[in-house]
Amino acid sequence: MKQKIQYICFAITSMVTLFATAQQDPQFTQYMYNTLSVNPAYAGSRGHLTALLMHRSQWVGINGAPNTQVLAVDGPMGNNVGLGLVLAHDALGPSSEVFVDGNFSYTLQLDDANRRLSFGLKAGGRLFNVDFNKGTIQNPDVAFQNNIENKFFPTIGAGVYYHTNSSYLGLAVPNFFSEDHYDGAEQEIAAERLHYFLIGGKIIDLTPDIKFKPAFFVKWVPGAPVIADISANAMLRETFSAGIAYRWDDSFSALLGVQISPDLSVGYAYDLTTSDLTDYTSGTHEIFLRYEFKTVEKRLKSPRFY
Repeated sequence: MKQKIQYICFAITSMVTLFATAQQDPQFTQYMYNTLSVNPAYAGSRGHLTALLMHRSQWVGINGAPNTQVLAVDGPMGNNVGLGLVLAHDALGPSSEVFVDGNFSYTLQLDDANRRLSFGLKAGGRLFNVDFNKGTIQNPDVAFQNNIENKFFPTIGAGVYYHTNSSYLGLAVPNFFSEDHYDGAEQEIAAERLHYFLIGGKIIDLTPDIKFKPAFFVKWVPGAPVIADISANAMLRETFSAGIAYRWDDSFSALLGVQISPDLSVGYAYDLTTSDLTDYTSGTHEIFLRYEFKTVEKRLKSPRFY
């Protein structure tokens, strides 16, 4: 048992080291509802002001496991321009990070069938903190000798997003900057590598009362394994939704959602890990609350699935 506990501590410490040497993007199971955090070209695509709150508690039962909160707000400005703001907080072990990103999009109407192509830019930054006094690390190396306080990383990203009333496909680079995260005095230098995000989904009308939506989210970093999420959701009478998801070589998930009113929706996801941590955690919990500031005319339309 002692060896198992030491293994878990080592795993968490290794992840903290990874966070200390490279910027990381928070992970979400309900990515199809949090697309603004993935692709800036999504800003304003719903056609009205939208606010989303999301909380994720990962690997419950393991001290120092990831914990993430997100506030995303976006809306259209005129016929072609969209603006958005993403605020996020991510904590892992003794480290924490605050994200602030402004998003801009410009949309081209491709034809009369509501096929649209959006281009997006985002700019902002992240404040990174590590307080190693919050944990005990045996035989620490140089990287663990000094805390990190409010280390700032600028971010500039871009994306393209194709969408219709029943499908979407987007590609984004969340940050073009590649820079050192440690000073030379700390004797630990690591450069950020470009990340590529590919997201897509489609809504299929199975019956007048049931809609089916397959979706996927792929993250790729040159030189690292591809991370792929696939999901399948169904919506009943435009009110209740349920589905399953799989993250490659990591977890299975169950998703539930309720359209409480034409403006308000809530969703929950539970992840059951399939990794070596499965014996030490009861799973991962994720919940979101979304409010849409719709006009009376838009309240009469079917709720969007993404």
